[in-house]
Amino acid sequence: MNQNTKDLSSSGAKTFYIHTYGCQMNVRDSELVTNNLLAHGYTLSDSEENADIIIINSCSVRGKAEDKAIGKARLLCARRRSPDVVVGLMGCMAQRFGEDIFEQVRGLSFAVGTRAESRIPLILKRLEMGEDNISETGNFDDDTSGSNYVAPLGEVTETRISSFVTILLGCDRRCTYCIVPDVRGKEHSRQPAEIIAEIRALADSGISEITLLGQSVMNYGKRDFKWSEDIPSPMGFTEPLPRLFELIVANIPEITRIRFTSSHPTGVTDELISAMSRIPQLCRHLHLPLQSGSDRILKLMRRGYDTATYLDALKRLREALPDLAVTTDIIVGFPGETEEDFEATRKVMEEAQFDNSFIFKYSPRPGTPAAELESGVTEEEKMRRNRILLEDQDRRGLAINNRSIGTVTEVLAEGPSLRNPKRWSGRNSQNKIVLFEPGSRISVGDTVLVRITRARPQTLFGDLVEKSEI
Repeated sequence: MNQNTKDLSSSGAKTFYIHTYGCQMNVRDSELVTNNLLAHGYTLSDSEENADIIIINSCSVRGKAEDKAIGKARLLCARRRSPDVVVGLMGCMAQRFGEDIFEQVRGLSFAVGTRAESRIPLILKRLEMGEDNISETGNFDDDTSGSNYVAPLGEVTETRISSFVTILLGCDRRCTYCIVPDVRGKEHSRQPAEIIAEIRALADSGISEITLLGQSVMNYGKRDFKWSEDIPSPMGFTEPLPRLFELIVANIPEITRIRFTSSHPTGVTDELISAMSRIPQLCRHLHLPLQSGSDRILKLMRRGYDTATYLDALKRLREALPDLAVTTDIIVGFPGETEEDFEATRKVMEEAQFDNSFIFKYSPRPGTPAAELESGVTEEEKMRRNRILLEDQDRRGLAINNRSIGTVTEVLAEGPSLRNPKRWSGRNSQNKIVLFEPGSRISVGDTVLVRITRARPQTLFGDLVEKSEI
């Protein structure tokens, strides 16, 4: 530990706890802040009740997520066991509201935006020196700020086998309903060497599966930098994302599974499909948001594709990867969505045969173009449409999963199931949850073979088998 770190950690015995709301990128940001605080001498608490510092990592994508974070922050501030307990907010809400957040949450100690999270140890030091209501949002034009840093890995005691790695910050797409460009900034790709260094550190800590993150992850490297000619592509790839896959596999053999999200239909190139079919470490799962099956609504959303383009991408993927599982996002009740539009979505979803669908009721985000549109869809109608799509997906998901009964799937063992500790849980390459009886011969992180015996819409059940039994 260098001298600067020692100076910052004069409160080395202090404990912290982080509540995380929102997407996988928020989960990774919380991990980076955790590692940064551990490296500065703080201790991770097992609960908020015992923590000296409580940080809420917030999400602004939907109003419900904001309400949860605000409610939690207010409760923590009102019930803090001591005036010395620090309650802070980080993430998208802190970026969106800036100093105004202190009017909404009385007693909040600090608010740190999406491009200033690496400064939290410094902010805690400033609080110790008597400052209060500290707000830092960072600078979207500063590519070195925020989550674009590799925090030193601290001594995290929990057993983990997978981790998120952010490769693309921000978003340039400007979908009319989405606030992400305002709270995450313009797209910026991290340099390959920086990404490899982070994954190397993760692999050294025991991680064997990574998920590469970006709001439109397929845009990685397309506008930020020219790939160095000094880095060859044995498979002849020219696009940055497939070349990054190659680089990870060539340099870090301990990583046996690679996932990436979130994808965009226009990014499904022939080269990406080729990479997915030729690189065995790439998992047979793709999250490909549709959002709506109505071309009229897709145009209002400014998604940049129509249903024919989406279904063509899906067809090309499945022709090359017959065992690919595809999941999606759907928004119901977008302003102006008619019953005809809704039925068009049901039709496309049935044609697409998604393995799972994440269905959300439209939530207007302040400052977005869609928020200015007249809705015409009541909350009751949104709930009805949401329920119908969930029922459709459960029926479809069960039929798809039932086809797995009798087959053998490779599962990365994650440990005892939360609902039934006698069973173990893991995920296969298709990202499906698989529950099985562990016996006494496996450990967390082992890759095991499971013969599927029964299924539910989102879960597979089975028994361990040996290779010799197949």
